[in-house]
Amino acid sequence: MDQLKKDISAIVDEWLSNSYLEKGNLFVIGCSTSEVAGEHIGTSGSEEIAAIIFEQVHKLKQQAGVELAFQCCEHLNRALVIEKETLAKRGYEQVTAIPVPKAGGSMASYAYKHFDNPVVVEAISADAGIDIGETMIGMHIKRVAVPLRLAQRYVGNARVNAAKTRPRLIGGKRAVYPDDKPNNQCH
Repeated sequence: MDQLKKDISAIVDEWLSNSYLEKGNLFVIGCSTSEVAGEHIGTSGSEEIAAIIFEQVHKLKQQAGVELAFQCCEHLNRALVIEKETLAKRGYEQVTAIPVPKAGGSMASYAYKHFDNPVVVEAISADAGIDIGETMIGMHIKRVAVPLRLAQRYVGNARVNAAKTRPRLIGGKRAVYPDDKPNNQCH
């Protein structure tokens, strides 16, 4: 468990030390605690592992000022646990379900028990996120997702993928983007 805490802490520290997040961003976490433990997804969930991950990821909320969303497993159709405040602020629609380890997953179940005022929603449009154990968070990330290559690629035995988002680039070859120098002028 000490190594697990070091793994997830390194990932959170990398998010905090880069400019990937802005205050108010919505950050989605998908996590298979079974995969973290070295087992097949959905076979041996652990709230003990979930507690360690929740504690570390919660630092993003505290230090970066982001809102958190924990993705449920496929038995709740990848619904998400968020704070009721996030629901109201973003205009999401609440659904009726309470995640438990065998229907929702240990991570979402733990988050539901430890959020201040948890609710469940079917879908969100997150600004960034992390996928621990290949839980497929892509359906909850805004367009355009930009993959991040984090230095820490595993949490326990689970592979880690991460993404941030950026606005779509529009306008074609004459367009000028914030990091570009003007090269063409409209006539």
